[in-house]
Amino acid sequence: MRIVLFGPPGAGKGTQAGLLSEKYGAAHISTGDILREAVANGTEVGLLAKSYMEKGELVPDEVVIAIARAKLESIGEQGFLLDGFPRTIAQAQSLDAALKDIAKPLEAVVNLKVDNDELVRRLSGRRVCPACGEPYHVDSKKSAIEGKCDKCGGDLVHRADDQPEAIMNRLNVYDKQTSPLLGYYEQSGILKNIQAAGDIKEVFRTIVAALGQ
Repeated sequence: MRIVLFGPPGAGKGTQAGLLSEKYGAAHISTGDILREAVANGTEVGLLAKSYMEKGELVPDEVVIAIARAKLESIGEQGFLLDGFPRTIAQAQSLDAALKDIAKPLEAVVNLKVDNDELVRRLSGRRVCPACGEPYHVDSKKSAIEGKCDKCGGDLVHRADDQPEAIMNRLNVYDKQTSPLLGYYEQSGILKNIQAAGDIKEVFRTIVAALGQ
């Protein structure tokens, strides 16, 4: 399968990406990961990306596309699951052109939909241990001792970007960013809208059914 996965913060995108990658034997390709990989490997486009990142600037579309294309070419006939890219219609058009060049057109765009109230509940309940990075949740993954990390005993924190007001800002930015993209892929006939508020396994089965494989 050759898939792009969309979903707002808190929709369970990372969880579903892992399950889909395992089922279809597809490479899970995150934009952030491939940028860091290209920089670490010192490739020509990686060094170019590094020059922008070191100045705190956004890496231009053409550089991101070049890195993504190189990664997609490197996996041979293996399927792929793109996560976090594209983010704009211009990027989507450039991606389509690159995939056409390497004969790997997209087969589906999976859009995980969850109501904002549920997303705020999920995200505002997150707690994290700053010492070791272990995540917790006040409802679904409580620590044995309230406020303490099970792994290292560190004090759990409620991050600023997981406060309700900050979450709504993040969701509004996401909606504005992705709405045009979803329209673009809907016109292409490959958009699959999935209600993702339920049980993880049930959501996964719904996605698989929508993909028809």
